[in-house]
Amino acid sequence: MPRVVLGLDIGGANLKAATPDKRAVSVPFALWKQPDRLPAALAELVGQFPDAEELAVTMTGELCDCFETKLDGVNAILTAVLNVSRSRPVWVWSTDGKFLNTEEARRDHLKVAAANWHALGTLAGQYSPHGLIMLVDVGSTTTDIIPIIDGTPAATGRTDPERLASEELVYVGVRRTPVCAIAGPGVAAELFATTHDVYLLLGKASPDPGDTETADGRPATCEMAHARLARMKCSDPALMSVEQATDFAAEIHNRILARLDSAYRRVIGGEAVGRLSPQQRVVSRFVLSGSGEFLAREFLRTLRADNQPVISLTDKLGDRVASCAPAYAVAVLAAEGRHQDGGRITRGWWPWSRS
Repeated sequence: MPRVVLGLDIGGANLKAATPDKRAVSVPFALWKQPDRLPAALAELVGQFPDAEELAVTMTGELCDCFETKLDGVNAILTAVLNVSRSRPVWVWSTDGKFLNTEEARRDHLKVAAANWHALGTLAGQYSPHGLIMLVDVGSTTTDIIPIIDGTPAATGRTDPERLASEELVYVGVRRTPVCAIAGPGVAAELFATTHDVYLLLGKASPDPGDTETADGRPATCEMAHARLARMKCSDPALMSVEQATDFAAEIHNRILARLDSAYRRVIGGEAVGRLSPQQRVVSRFVLSGSGEFLAREFLRTLRADNQPVISLTDKLGDRVASCAPAYAVAVLAAEGRHQDGGRITRGWWPWSRS
């Protein structure tokens, strides 16, 4: 029987775990507030998968401002993983399209820092291994727009700074993005509300009275979202009606769509896709993923591309696994790609991979 691999995606706001047989768990964890608690939080998460025999890791948490440098962040995260591994093998995905052991990952830390987009793109490429496809992954904090050519991620940028510059990484998500980062003139430059409030009022996110991970620490309900959005206008619910707040939310939503449209046009006209012939530059299909997949679908409508073939990872994997897609990706890639090359997993295992 194949060994059971547990994929871990260690972010700054959430810890996610998944196995190839589609067991998945996501837990909120504010790494930047409590880095010393990471080993305990990981132990609790990994403990929910007692049959796990190997750990496959990807991360974005190294960017948290509790770490002075990305090297410090990568080292802290790897040390925490090793503390809970209990001698199980640990593999770390890199943007070279292969797994590294932890010592290699420490030596080449910029290739494993924020490499989860590459793991997800590699998994997405398996669904359509020929031609040009576009992966649009909308999460709680960011959106990734990744060209995939013949099954392999072909982004212009590799590191976060490069991907920000190429707009393959867009710092807009459906939950944690401050409204003041998107709105135009006439709003307070304060963390009074986030995009989660926008989508609560627009009926695209479900209220949860038990969720207090909001801008003001009050519940994630429509009533409180109304109050938070009113405050963005230096107002309050007595002065700004629900209808007015909903109109404001719709305005923010349209600004987000415009931001994604601008980024997409930059990516499709960028260096990676520009190397293709005009015939090869035709997108054959889109792959959509993330907790904000609903936003990705609306974005396709703005492109007038909603009639093109679409692969939904939510439909393929289910809501729970899709919300942990990078963790699932590294689990699957580790389980499918094992080589006899010193236990390493190399990109060349996939027949459609490019050298």
